[in-house]
Amino acid sequence: MFSNFLYFLIALVIYTTSGLFEDTTRFEGGVILSSLLLNIVFVLICQTTFKRLTKMIGRIPFDRVDNLVNKYISRLSILALMVFALNIYGLRLHLYLRGIVIFDLFPTLGALMFLSLFLFYLVVIWDASYKIQKSAFSGQISKKQYIVSNISFSLPALFPWFCLSIIADMMALVPYQPLQTFLKTPIGEMGYIALFIVAIAIFGPVLIKRLWHCKPLEEGEQKKRLEAICRNAGLRYSDILKWELFGGYMITAGVMGLVARFRYILVTPALLNSLSDEEIEAVILHEIGHVQKHHMLFYLFFFAGFIACNFVFFEPIGLLLYILPVYGLFQFVGIDQATAHSILSSLTLIILFVLYFRLVFGLYMRSFERQADLHIYEFKNNALAMISTFYKIASYSRQSMEKPNWHHYSIGQRVRFLENCQAKPDLIARHHTRVKKLVSIYAIVVVFLFSCGYAINYGWAKESFGNFITKKILFQQMDLHPENSDLYALVGDYYYSRQDYQKAIDSYENVLRVDPENVHALNNLSWLFSTCPDEMFRDNQQALLLARKALARKRESYILDTYAEALLVNKDIPNAIAAANEALKLAKDKKNYYKSQIKRLENM
Repeated sequence: MFSNFLYFLIALVIYTTSGLFEDTTRFEGGVILSSLLLNIVFVLICQTTFKRLTKMIGRIPFDRVDNLVNKYISRLSILALMVFALNIYGLRLHLYLRGIVIFDLFPTLGALMFLSLFLFYLVVIWDASYKIQKSAFSGQISKKQYIVSNISFSLPALFPWFCLSIIADMMALVPYQPLQTFLKTPIGEMGYIALFIVAIAIFGPVLIKRLWHCKPLEEGEQKKRLEAICRNAGLRYSDILKWELFGGYMITAGVMGLVARFRYILVTPALLNSLSDEEIEAVILHEIGHVQKHHMLFYLFFFAGFIACNFVFFEPIGLLLYILPVYGLFQFVGIDQATAHSILSSLTLIILFVLYFRLVFGLYMRSFERQADLHIYEFKNNALAMISTFYKIASYSRQSMEKPNWHHYSIGQRVRFLENCQAKPDLIARHHTRVKKLVSIYAIVVVFLFSCGYAINYGWAKESFGNFITKKILFQQMDLHPENSDLYALVGDYYYSRQDYQKAIDSYENVLRVDPENVHALNNLSWLFSTCPDEMFRDNQQALLLARKALARKRESYILDTYAEALLVNKDIPNAIAAANEALKLAKDKKNYYKSQIKRLENM
């Protein structure tokens, strides 16, 4: 089930990165037909896959069938992501919403509409797999209950994004410029996101319990026993809720909420009806362990760390992708550089996202689940009730004890670890120490990465990083487009910015040997000869000659400004003032700069 969280989040990344690709608003009927055919093929693949698998029932052991079902669901979910990406990246379906007022004002609604398309793909998979999957539950669950439970369990993955995004849409409509300006600053953006994450972490459980249709557990002996367990463990909470996940036939429990006022204990009817009092106590102690070991606080930190690092590294990673030596290959197969960069950017973000949540987050989730299992030893002398609960879960769900899972260890591994802890109690303390080390390592790594990203984007390393990227991109572009003389002129700009004036002069002069009318090189070399801080590189006569050649080919403000400087160093102040006035007259921006130039010349 937790995999659905990841699939939805990847689909969200796919949609949000679609803006990296070049837009086209041209409506083509063939695009809609292609999307429709693509969706039909996907539906047929899902139906065929599970029909073939259904025929295997009775001929092979159920645990093997169960493994095949999970394998096919995973593969088809990945295929669903690929089909969704093809609709978004390839067919560009979302662009057809442009011009519709409601979607222009609230882009989040458009995103929600297309995420519903991905939800449709998952529903197709769940519908096709229902016939086999229903046998994994302890009672009879209808297809509607099965699909609705999958949907409602998965939607909280998108809930924080939806709230954050729709509020941002509404704030963008507020006609208060100081607010808009502040929100566009790094502090404004990070502050808004941080405030929102805290608000969702605190108040989110109230909304999630409604989304999952949880209701207070009925008064009676069962509720009294659960309340006593929580009271003896010192847990403060708001309420104990009945969680009718998959019709209530799944043996499981949960806890959500950072603060006691909005913290809820969730139990399914199957758990209450299938387990003994001791086993129920063990499960509840496991959930209490998550709270008292502060796992939910760490999950908040984990998401915040990902968002913070993504915030400061998004642009630097995009720039670094420009210098990869792969654009020649893309060019060879007919893909232009802009599209190639968009493809690389999207793939990089998706891969980093998957690696972060599947590998790193998975490691911490497994460690936390094991720590919560061990929480029973803080109240009991043994974990026999926890172990017998695991055996019942495996028996009722007809799952293999060794069935792997990315977010917690297999049932067999959990049982064996508890048994080992029973024999060697020092393993308990060692695991708690291991978790503390893992958390410390994560905190150190995130702070380090954020500091590096912030320095590159806004701090002391910004100029050095910019110079490095500029050099790499320029020389790469020269390899890709050797006929473009403007690129060689940009190399001169690069060397000038690095105060390597001789190499800058050589670069500009090399351009002019190949392209004597290159305005960029003429203008910038004239500026260098007129204003170079190192006077040994100045050449007043050559500066004036180059400026006149540039002006003869293009009469624009920045060229007139250079011409004025060349006239000034040649002591022709009246004509320099005239050129500066004309530059101001033609200027479309930077008018204050041109006014200051006139004032400076008049005071000579």
